Amino acid sequence: MIELVFATNNQHKVEEIQDAIGNQLKIITLAQAGIHIDIPEPYDTLEANASQKSFTIFRLTGKNCFSEDTGLEVEALHGEPGVKSARYASDGKIFSENINKLLQKLGSIEHRNARFRTIISLILNGREYSFEGICEGKIEQFPRGNQGFGYDPVFSPLNSDKTFAEMNLREKQQYSHRKKASDKLVLFLQQAIIPDN
Repeated sequence: MIELVFATNNQHKVEEIQDAIGNQLKIITLAQAGIHIDIPEPYDTLEANASQKSFTIFRLTGKNCFSEDTGLEVEALHGEPGVKSARYASDGKIFSENINKLLQKLGSIEHRNARFRTIISLILNGREYSFEGICEGKIEQFPRGNQGFGYDPVFSPLNSDKTFAEMNLREKQQYSHRKKASDKLVLFLQQAIIPDN
């Protein structure tokens, strides 16, 4: 089985990616790889931050690895919070505060279109490959549900009357930006290095 180090300390992301990938690949977390650092995300694009994280882990371990960076982009706020999604209200990554700030900035605006966008950066044999996943939707007036994490309580994907936080993982994966990007990752790896059965 192919093993990849996933450059994150976020257990929710690990669970979502492993569920999306299934048993075709084995995900090694940073902790399992013996790495206990918080990799900085200093850049102003998801692509650059994802690349920074994956190359950092590759330099530390020499192993094939991947990272992802995800942002919520709200049309009426000109793409905010975007690359600063996790630190929108403060550097503390407290999502209740981030949600409160988002809802306050939107106020009574009726046009609430938004999208989640995920970029995966894969380092395979020292070379980088990138994959993108997008989920279109809207921001609700009030939080609903207690599943998931991050902005899930206020984001409803297109063609759904539920927020992500009202869905179980199986339901969420039908729409998930992270799953769309990881599906592209798996397809690439199948074609590149996983032999035919």
